[in-house]
Amino acid sequence: MSSESPGPPLHFEDLPVGRRFITASVRLDLEAIKAFAASFDPQPFHLDEEAAKKSFFGGLVASGWHTAALTMRLLVTSGLPIAGGVIGAGGEVQWPRATKPGDELRAVCEVVAAKASASRPERGMVTVRTETLNQRDEVVQIMTARLVVPRRAGATAS
Repeated sequence: MSSESPGPPLHFEDLPVGRRFITASVRLDLEAIKAFAASFDPQPFHLDEEAAKKSFFGGLVASGWHTAALTMRLLVTSGLPIAGGVIGAGGEVQWPRATKPGDELRAVCEVVAAKASASRPERGMVTVRTETLNQRDEVVQIMTARLVVPRRAGATAS
């Protein structure tokens, strides 16, 4: 799928296992990292360059939650235009590498499971694995999420 326009709204029937999506990209700057951290994750290695040099990371890094929030923004605005919105029903997040000032992030998503609901025929459950990558194609986040996805009107359970 394209990386600039989210495209038409997707329904359960549009998301077979193996379908992939690539989002646009977003660049992280120092001010945004500090602003997010000040509001949501006020740890020294997110806020203070000198303190960050002495930390586990050896320099200032973005909060993993900032990376997650940016990934969500990318999915909603350019990657996964699910009809009715991206509605999570649980999942797992991993941060194998820190996100740093100046990194340019994009997400690559793949449908890894899809099951129509037997009890709620108007929807299904789709599992999407999303890798958030920096400009060097290094994985900075892996998110596997179960999403509630509406079925098209008149679709039958399979």
